[in-house]
Amino acid sequence: MPCLKGKIAIITGASSGIGAATAVHFADLGAILSITGRNAENLQHTLANCKKPESGDHLAIIGDLSNEEDVKKIVEETVDKFGKIDVLVNNAGILELGSIKNTSLEQYDKVMNLNVRSIYQLTMLAVPYLVKSQGSVVNVSSVNGIRSFPGVLAYNISKASLDQFTRCVALELAQDKVRVNSVNPGVIVTELQKRGGLTQIVYEQFIERSKETHALGRPGQPDEVAKTIAFLASDDASFITGASIPVDGGRHAMCPR
Repeated sequence: MPCLKGKIAIITGASSGIGAATAVHFADLGAILSITGRNAENLQHTLANCKKPESGDHLAIIGDLSNEEDVKKIVEETVDKFGKIDVLVNNAGILELGSIKNTSLEQYDKVMNLNVRSIYQLTMLAVPYLVKSQGSVVNVSSVNGIRSFPGVLAYNISKASLDQFTRCVALELAQDKVRVNSVNPGVIVTELQKRGGLTQIVYEQFIERSKETHALGRPGQPDEVAKTIAFLASDDASFITGASIPVDGGRHAMCPR
């Protein structure tokens, strides 16, 4: 298993889903966490499930990444408490239903502000500390950044943008020995789609359909993505940067006929 012992890791969107699973897994691997989210109760639940570090405590920061001041607070409070940043996991994101026929600029701005702009800002603010620690960044993108799917237009654009951001920043920080990669999950059993507008019945049909749209015949689980994130964040991935790693049961490779 990868080792993250003593690494200071910021994980956004840690109150549920992939972010929560990543926090728990990182803690098991010895990382010291600064976890963020908008839901205070859920964030505390994540914190309670994380193995405590050998000395001190993890840090939980309530904040909305679409708020610039909250993004600044995440970096400031992390550095104030721990003195450095070794790993940044940009996980927080939203999905909204909408095609070019029924989307709006408001929807575009909402999705892009959280899924791209906030990551741009948080990474920018964390870079001086990541350079000092020769750390790493892992962005949580989506198979939607690799392949095209109708009905979630703004989300698709945001994830394609995030993959390009990953590659560009990886090249810009390579001389500083900071690695930047992304994971591209397929359908993972979380609340993402329901929060994006799917009813319970439609969501259940969506999950059932995932048995056909993923080569491995099922949707994924949050911990399966978390393990890939941990690998990319660790020294085990020391010669990997600028990569987008599908964690999607083969969905990115499928061509429906």
